[in-house]
Amino acid sequence: MTELDGASILLTGGTGSFGKAFITHALAELNPRRLVVLSRDELKQYEVRRQFGDDPRLRWFIGDVRDRRRLERAMHGVDYVVHAAALKQVDTGEYNPFEFVQTNVVGSQNVIEAAIDSGVRKVVALSTDKASSPINLYGATKLCADRMFISANHYAATHPTRFAVVRYGNVMGSRGSVIPFFRSLAEQGESLPITHKEMTRFWITLPQAVRFVVDSFDQMNGGELYVPRIPSMRLVDLAQAIAPGSPMHEVGIRPGEKLHEEMIAPDDARRTVRLEDRYVVQPHIAGWGYEPPERGVAVEDGFAYRSDTNDLWLDTDQLQELIAEHE
Repeated sequence: MTELDGASILLTGGTGSFGKAFITHALAELNPRRLVVLSRDELKQYEVRRQFGDDPRLRWFIGDVRDRRRLERAMHGVDYVVHAAALKQVDTGEYNPFEFVQTNVVGSQNVIEAAIDSGVRKVVALSTDKASSPINLYGATKLCADRMFISANHYAATHPTRFAVVRYGNVMGSRGSVIPFFRSLAEQGESLPITHKEMTRFWITLPQAVRFVVDSFDQMNGGELYVPRIPSMRLVDLAQAIAPGSPMHEVGIRPGEKLHEEMIAPDDARRTVRLEDRYVVQPHIAGWGYEPPERGVAVEDGFAYRSDTNDLWLDTDQLQELIAEHE
């Protein structure tokens, strides 16, 4: 049993890759009393509605997190909120910075305000590895959002609503995945474009990401930033797992991109504890009754959770197995 079982849940950004995976899991495992799916695009909502056969437990709201009034209407009677809505493309953010601020920052504050005023019990917001020591506009807006959701526990004051954040890395099978692109090139006998042959990334599957979020609702008391202990992979190993034997060529790191990703910065180590399946970055200031994890073990001074220094790795064979399993 999980805290979400039989509950009324709102999912923002509900027609994206994570959203569809969350809906699938919720309907099969959580039997929600009501699952409200909020997103902006009516075509995507139509397609997802067809995918789930108009399940009577689902409610479909066209709306934008930039619109607080619409959020308040969608949250009426809701117990739990999963906030997945965001603008995410790094290069698009550099060209349209204020649009990212409007959705990722202002939209996050609207979610916070609406959740408190609607009496929501708990909110988990989805973050990204790019929010740790950000070097691009997208990462900077998500870092702002992370801090806002943690501080929202102060903002809620005597209200019962509590907020936490989940941060993870690249998701296998999400929209824009490199897998079909590399396969198409390999079928045409073309060389695979590799950003940098030393590049590493964290790797998580959509079902793992969904389960991690659901488990975080059970563990949180408000103010935590949860980071899963997940493996890293080398980009060249991924390319060979997708298209064995294909030639590769380097195309260079794109603006705003890191050679190695980071999910916990060294300066956050003094507030970080390790559990069996996750790290917990504890809040800078906790005045709302925050309680640290009972079994958490403090990480060493100077610790940083980076994709190149990770102690968990996927090799080419393991990547092939994962790709085959989740196709």
